[in-house]
Amino acid sequence: MKKILAAALLAVAAGAATAADTAHYPDRPVRMLLPFSAGGGGDILGRFLAERFAAQLKQPVVVENKPGAAGTIGTQAVAAAAPDGYTITIGGMSTHPLAPATYAKLPYDPVRDFQSLGTIGTSSIVMVASNQYPANNLKDLIAMARKQSAPIQYASWGAGSTGHFCGEVLSQKAGIPLQHVPYKGTSQIITDLLGNHISVAFVDMVTATPFVKEGKVKALAVCTRRSPSLPQVASYKEQGVDFDRELTWAMYVPAKTPKPIVDKLSAVLESTLKEPEVVNRLLSLGITAKYVSGAEQQAANARDIPMWKAIAKQAQITLD
Repeated sequence: MKKILAAALLAVAAGAATAADTAHYPDRPVRMLLPFSAGGGGDILGRFLAERFAAQLKQPVVVENKPGAAGTIGTQAVAAAAPDGYTITIGGMSTHPLAPATYAKLPYDPVRDFQSLGTIGTSSIVMVASNQYPANNLKDLIAMARKQSAPIQYASWGAGSTGHFCGEVLSQKAGIPLQHVPYKGTSQIITDLLGNHISVAFVDMVTATPFVKEGKVKALAVCTRRSPSLPQVASYKEQGVDFDRELTWAMYVPAKTPKPIVDKLSAVLESTLKEPEVVNRLLSLGITAKYVSGAEQQAANARDIPMWKAIAKQAQITLD
């Protein structure tokens, strides 16, 4: 009986300690672990939001980059982190709904191992080309691909990335041969486009928007819906390729993070996305601010995984 009472008292004490910890959260710096390379779209977005979170949480938010394997290396590190609210991350399509489509032995479950804080917004993937490239839109590129014998090469920020999937969707839907050239990050893609070392690439809107607006590269199409950041650029569907999807950025913490902490971080995210300055800044990066609850985001990830798996199977995209 004494042992049972002692165990019960320990459980109560542990619960009280946890409650006290969450009540004072955060009482030290928070780490934002980004699975993206420095200088890329995800990195720019993460560092901007880290500043806003630090202001509201009244604690530093320290950004750490851990790129590789289409974002899965850093994302795995977040899944394995202590569920105490002191490790947060930003996830995109490559890290969550696409990862199970390309890795048969993915070291984390994108739904089970995370708790979403909610969505940041939606974005498009843009197909860009060097200014010297003869095609000016997607229809031009498709016509070129059907005339030449060799496949058109296109770059993306890694095998299994959203850009890679956009290329394979185009190949499947338009019936044209394309050859994927994987890069480690979008900043190097832009450098090589500007230097005419590559001609065509898929990059995220965060990376592409300033270069397109400055006339340094040209946009042929957006893989998804027409973006308010580049309203002049027609979508796949508008140019005869039957594909129309919204791609989402979201914030996550490890699963089993205490609900009071999740609720606090979710509230910070939601309030941040209501600030006009934040909305305008995200729009300049090619992102339409749109908060959707963490529960809804988790459900969307679970729903979309089978669709991406079907595309990966047909294109034979596998990274194991």
